[in-house]
Amino acid sequence: MADKTALVVGASRGIGLGLVKELAGRGWNVIGTRRSASSDRGLEDFASSSDGKVRLESVDIEDPDSIDAMVGRLKGEELDLVFVNAGISGSHSPAATMSRDEVAQVFMTNSVGPVHLAESLKDQVRDGGVIAVMTSGLGSVASDFSFMGGGANLYSASKAALNKMTRGFTSTLGERRLTVLCMSPGWVRTDMGGPDAWIDVDESAKGVIDVVEAKAGTGQHGFYGHDGKALPW
Repeated sequence: MADKTALVVGASRGIGLGLVKELAGRGWNVIGTRRSASSDRGLEDFASSSDGKVRLESVDIEDPDSIDAMVGRLKGEELDLVFVNAGISGSHSPAATMSRDEVAQVFMTNSVGPVHLAESLKDQVRDGGVIAVMTSGLGSVASDFSFMGGGANLYSASKAALNKMTRGFTSTLGERRLTVLCMSPGWVRTDMGGPDAWIDVDESAKGVIDVVEAKAGTGQHGFYGHDGKALPW
């Protein structure tokens, strides 16, 4: 997919950085975002060695003004992929014991912010392009994760909310043939996933981008794992 351009939001480390590396390795031009210039240097170091294939942007997905400012800087940029990789686990305490601010932050970062950004950039995505959000298998209401003992209920609910909000988002696209994907990366060995997770970042990123490239141009709205399997909503 040479001469394609992707925007990857939340690319300073972990899966987001893995997506940038995977896309660049396939010949894409990539804009990778971080919260600020003081964020982890992994993205900056990779961009510096990419021969111009990767460039940097800054955005705080929890801050609507920051989103609007980045969109303004990217005005006129034609994109083939917008991938919003955003997520915080929040506290593992029962949701009823958490403060309103803690709950609000999880839902703003995991649910509202990604859809706000997708809404803001949809007109810059070429017909046949893809808008993807990083969700989680835990966001599947139909799946049983009782074995986790309820420790991730708030995180799971926020990702279920993200999945649901993408349904509303697709209704705003009208006749435009954009593919909207809710992608689960699997249980990945990152700071969030921990050292005991099943797969590494490279495997997850490869699988996720395989799905993105396979579904581009289909105009569908789907929920998929990194292995390409459709997940129950």
